[in-house]
Amino acid sequence: MSEIVIYEDGKIELKVGFENETVWLSQKQIVALFEKDQSVISRHINNIIKDEEVDAKSNMQKMHIANSDKPVTFYSLDIVLSVGYRTSSSKAIKFRKWAHRF
Repeated sequence: MSEIVIYEDGKIELKVGFENETVWLSQKQIVALFEKDQSVISRHINNIIKDEEVDAKSNMQKMHIANSDKPVTFYSLDIVLSVGYRTSSSKAIKFRKWAHRF
């Protein structure tokens, strides 16, 4: 990832990658962003892919990151926004307003 974009909402600060005209977040970052349990986020992502709401191939990428012995999956802004709509929280609304500029 070539560029880092910082999202802050007073409680959390995320440093997210920006590549190919989209923001990329790991599942761990999505969990922190929406303050939902990892199993909830995982279920939403699986349903988004299963329902073909977004194309998995172009909206997911595995990358090696420091201090990880295996690749970590990152999700594009399209998937993150879809998860946000499904969580339907004030955190999701705030993030969507921020993400609108991308």
